[in-house]
Amino acid sequence: MALKPYATAEDRLWYYLSRAVCFAVLGFLVLPILIVAPISFTSGNLLAFPLPGFSLRWYESLVETTVWITAAKNSVVIGLASSALAMLLGTTAAMGLARSSFSLKPLIIGLVLSPVLVPIVITAVGIYFAFAAVGLSGTYLGLIIAHTVLSVPFVVITVTASLENFDFTLVRAANALGASPLTAFRRVTLPIVFPGIASGGLFAFATSFDEIVVTLFLAAPDQRTLPRQLFSGVREYVSPSIAAVATLLVILSALLLIVVQLLSRRFNRLSGRK
Repeated sequence: MALKPYATAEDRLWYYLSRAVCFAVLGFLVLPILIVAPISFTSGNLLAFPLPGFSLRWYESLVETTVWITAAKNSVVIGLASSALAMLLGTTAAMGLARSSFSLKPLIIGLVLSPVLVPIVITAVGIYFAFAAVGLSGTYLGLIIAHTVLSVPFVVITVTASLENFDFTLVRAANALGASPLTAFRRVTLPIVFPGIASGGLFAFATSFDEIVVTLFLAAPDQRTLPRQLFSGVREYVSPSIAAVATLLVILSALLLIVVQLLSRRFNRLSGRK
């Protein structure tokens, strides 16, 4: 006989109470965003609510302002380059860790994931002193490498999750049939773990695109990314254009989360999960 999901009134009470708490926390997190987005459409010159009028002038100013366009280009280029390197290095590390078993494996995993665990300020200071000694401070190459270091753990986590139920006997069978290791990876492993690699790449891009602390330590004065330009704008003069940029970043983050969810569903179909 099937059991009812909530057998007693107490169970129903705790269920609705937990849902109410979840919605309250969600509203606390989302309400500031819902306020910033309408302000970006104001016709005034200040961040004021209610709006004096509706206008798209601040979005038009973003397209017409060279500083914002340059900062957006820098963020996109650095984000794409660092996410590509993170996918390459993270996938390689995850494959090696998944197929090996040795006593120092937990230590290696901890070192790989340390950029996520260590406070970002400590990481930024360490990277700054290390890069200053070799002449990478104040260069785009240094920014790309630093953002790659911060992004690799996300790729390792997602690819490791994709390899959790992967049957490595398929790879050995491909090798026994004459396939090279590269061919076996491209024809057997990659189609199965690709959703995890792509999800990690999206998280890596989002991490790089949103990074501000390491950029403040490493970037030269003329190397402005979008978060750094936002930070400078808040310090110098708070205008509705900052709200417009923040709204666009929220939309970009939402789109990335939607893509990650679609990739997760595709991975679940490939692995036979419900």
